[in-house]
Parts: sequence; structure tokens; C-alpha cells
Amino acid sequence: MAIVKNDILKRVVMLLCFGTALLSLAVHWRITTSTNPDTKLGTGGNILSAQAWAAEKPSQLTQEKPNIIASSIANLLSSKGSAQQKSSISSADGKTLLVVALSDRRVYVYRGDIVMASYPIGVGKKGWETPIGSFQIMNKKLNPMWRHPITGKVFPSGEDSPLGDRWIGFWSDGRNQIGFHGTPDDEVVGSAISHGCLRMRNPDVRLLYKQVSLGTPVEVRQ
Repeated sequence: MAIVKNDILKRVVMLLCFGTALLSLAVHWRITTSTNPDTKLGTGGNILSAQAWAAEKPSQLTQEKPNIIASSIANLLSSKGSAQQKSSISSADGKTLLVVALSDRRVYVYRGDIVMASYPIGVGKKGWETPIGSFQIMNKKLNPMWRHPITGKVFPSGEDSPLGDRWIGFWSDGRNQIGFHGTPDDEVVGSAISHGCLRMRNPDVRLLYKQVSLGTPVEVRQ
């Protein structure tokens, strides 16, 4: 009888020791997981690994991605806008270019890639064709005088001057010159009538005179 009681007492002591050990282990595990950066507490206090926590929080990740995408798109649009602004500034600052189309009997005033104006012109007649090529404005004169290239007769400036009241020269062989000028006879504008010069209506050549400067490129095409 005494032996049986001793066995029961031993078992009770063993159970108490085993329970105490389990309790200590549980407390140690709790402290370790709470200080480990690779673990997080999930909903309901369950202990989750970092990967499992990320899977449990898809809403947070998906909220961050649209923000990143939106930021990237905003940066792209901003750079595109800058690019568009630089482009418009370059176009506005583009140099003036005159393009003479002999077959159209017109001169086109370009500013960058934009046609700012277009005027009808009279061109050189047969034997006195307007030279084709790339030139530039060499001189400008108000109320010019004109010397006839054949007779040498000098025509003074004034209302009846064959050059009108504006001269814009772009070609010379050292003796003769070719350029844009006005005329007292508007009816000849648009025909092949001159000695190589480009005749314009007086109101038109006055406008062109203001639109160009020395060095402005002139391209004469057929």
C-alpha cells in the first residue's frame, strides 16, 4: 500500500515538472517571436512569418503599386510637357527663311517651320531668268534709285521708280544686282517680266522689308 502511494506521488511530481517546463518554453517562444523582425502578428494574434504576413496584407501592397505607377506617369507627362515647351520655344525662336517658288510665282516667308506670309511676285523673263540656288539678304534700301542694266539710264527714287520704294538685294555679280523690289505697275506681278529681279506690289514689299534682315537666307527654287 505504501509502495502504491509512493508511485502516485512520483507521477504527480513528474507531471508538475513537465508542466512547468512547457510553461517556460511557451514564455520563451513568445518573447523570441515578439522581438524577431522576421515575424509579425497576424489577425487574431496568430504568429506569422514575414512572407505569410505579406500574403495576408495584399491590400497594402496593391495600394502602394498604383501610387508608384501614378508617380511614374506623372514624371513621364512632366518630361513630355517640357519637351513640348522646348519645342514650341525653338520654333518661336527659329530664324526667318525666304523660299521663292518660281513656278508658283510666289515668295514664302518661313519662321522656323511655319509659313508666316506669302506674296505674289514677278520673275525674270526669258534670257534674264532669276538665278536658282541658296543666297542671303545682302542689302536693304529705302527709296532706291535704279540703273538700267542695258542702257545705263538712271531712274531716281520716287513714285514712278521701277523699283518702287523698297529694295531687298540677295544676289550680285559685282556689277549687277538681283533682289525683291516694288513696282508702280501691279499688273506685271505674277508674270515673267523682269531682268531677273522679283517684282512685288508696293504694300507687299513694305511688309517683306520689315520681316527680313541682313543675312536672312533666301532659297530660290524652280
